[in-house]
Parts: sequence; structure tokens; C-alpha cells
Amino acid sequence: MQSPVFSKNDHLKFFRTLNQRVNNYFKENKLDKTGNWKLHLKTAIMFLLFLGPYFFILTLALPIWAYLLLSIVIGVGMAGVGMNVMHDGNHGAYSNKGWVNKIMGGSIYILAGNVYNWQVQHNVLHHTYTNIHGHDEDLEAGRIMRFSHQAEWRRFHRFQHIYSVILYGLLTFNWAITTDFIQMKRYLKRQLSYGEFKNPAIRWTTLLFTKSMYFSIWIVLPLVLGIVWWKVLLGFFIMHYTAGVILSVVFQLAHVVEDTDTLVPNDQGEMENTWAIHQLFTTANFAPKNWLVNYYTGGLNHQIEHHLFPHISHVHYNQIAEIVKNTALEFELPYYEFKTMRGAMASHFKHLKELGQNPVLAS
Repeated sequence: MQSPVFSKNDHLKFFRTLNQRVNNYFKENKLDKTGNWKLHLKTAIMFLLFLGPYFFILTLALPIWAYLLLSIVIGVGMAGVGMNVMHDGNHGAYSNKGWVNKIMGGSIYILAGNVYNWQVQHNVLHHTYTNIHGHDEDLEAGRIMRFSHQAEWRRFHRFQHIYSVILYGLLTFNWAITTDFIQMKRYLKRQLSYGEFKNPAIRWTTLLFTKSMYFSIWIVLPLVLGIVWWKVLLGFFIMHYTAGVILSVVFQLAHVVEDTDTLVPNDQGEMENTWAIHQLFTTANFAPKNWLVNYYTGGLNHQIEHHLFPHISHVHYNQIAEIVKNTALEFELPYYEFKTMRGAMASHFKHLKELGQNPVLAS
């Protein structure tokens, strides 16, 4: 499949102006664009939230209600590490030291994922071809969900706004079991990579080794320590289901809402706008003034800033958001923003319902 080509005709000089203003902000305030002590402290908090309950599960004889509650907390921590630590690390935004970014990005291995697959799907396909049908895999969920007007419609999509949340919880569970293997086969065949394309044997060996370590930590170790098998499997599923719901909802609120566009190139494979302007038409922010949402989601509620400046750590998004917003409005470009998370969620599920209608009847 031919990759879309973005317009190079930036007659507005939008991104040049915006980039200069953001760079000036960091220079004037003598700040690095990567993480700082706030991110380092948050890393400790998120890992404590993730692994602390697991330690109690392994060492204490807990009643079933406490075991299940701690499994939920582990899921909350799992999503928190993914959004705050792994995400910045794999974007090269956690630190100005490459080895630190690799370590933090590598935390994905204890979250059920794989660095290579995640970087290709997220950094390459999603960030480059945001909301372009057939190229941004974040819009794809097999046949069971319809996230764009260009996707094939099926009768059961009429109920997707109802059953979607049930499926959202399976996101990281699928990572652990099947998705990584399917993605790696597909990406290696297409010779996709974020950086150097390494020998496929190295990729497969890494995947098999890290999956073995992952299941040893979360399945084998509790069994060896005497936790009954059904509790281990139930806790494992609840952990993943909690993290899956959180991550899926956060991802969807940024791109699959009423205002954002899903686009396709013309017959020549060309997009109408430059890459930067394209991001404004396909991305939305939510709850930008909510401290808890800002903190816990790793700034992913400032998705516009993240898409325009993925190599800047999320700890700076609050500060540069006004620069981005004012510049977009100055150039008469969209800046989609939901004041509350509730408003964004309402828009998402309303949009899912609209996409679930028969397009023939809807037209």
C-alpha cells in the first residue's frame, strides 16, 4: 500500500511560526524539553502504584475481596506507567540521555507489550498518518468496531456504542496473548522500523524472551508461591481489563470524537494539508485544566501538543498549550478542545453511535 504524501506547501507558515515560539519558550525559561524532577517523582509513584499491590498479593494471605481490589489497583498503575513513563521513553522525551529513554521505554515489557511493535504502530503509523483510514492502525479494530466513515459497515455496528466498552477492556490482554505476534509478522514483512531495521531473528528472539519473562512474573511466580491457579488467572485478567479500559478510552477521546476528521489521500496519494496542519484537523484535547486528568494521563489529554511535539516531555504540555492554541487561532486553524472529560466521552460515544448507522440510510 502506497503511503500518503503530505503537502509541502505551507503558505501559512504555521508550523515554522509555532516551532519558533515553542523553542523561544524553552530558551527564555532555560528549560530542557525532556523530563525533569517532576517526571522522575511521578515515575516512582506510578511504579509504586503498579508493583506495590503485587508485592502484597505475593506475600500476604488476602481475602478474595482484597485480592480483587488490589488487582484493580495494579491495572490502574499499569496504565499509569504506560502513559507517563513508557510513552515518554519510547518517544525519546523522558531524558536527554538515550540509554535512560531505552530503559524507561523498555518498561513496556512488564506491561505486556513490545518496544518494536509499539514504536512502529504508534510513533511511525499513528503519529505520521493520524486518522488516515488504511494507514493509522489506531482506527482499526478488526471488523467488530467502526471508527471511521471509510471503514466497512456491518449491521452489528448499530450497537457498537453499547458493546465498545466491553471490548476496550481487552486491549492489553490482547497485547499479551496475540497482538504482538501478529503485528511483528506484519511489520517485519513490510520492513517497517522506527530507526534502524534490525535482523528479524533479533526481533523474534527478543519477543519470545520478553514474553517468557512477562508470564514468568505475572503467572508462574504467583503459582510457585502457592496462590491457587484460578485466583492467579482471575487477577491477571482483572489487571489487564482495568488497564485496557483506561488506555482505550484515553486514546479514543483524542481522535474518535465528533469534531475530528478521518481523511483519505486523493487519487495521487496526496493529502490536502501539511503534516502539522493535518494534526490539528484530526486531534482533540480534553479536560486541559483538570489537574488529576493531566497528571494521571501523562498529558495525553493535551493530545494536540503531543502530536505536534512528540519529542517534548508531557510535563511541559500545560505550559506550551497556550502557545499552540493561540497560534492555531491566529492562523484561523482548528484547535479542538473539550473542557471536561465527561464532555469528550459523551462526544466519543455519540460519534460511535453515528458511525454505527447504516451509511446508505444516513446519507
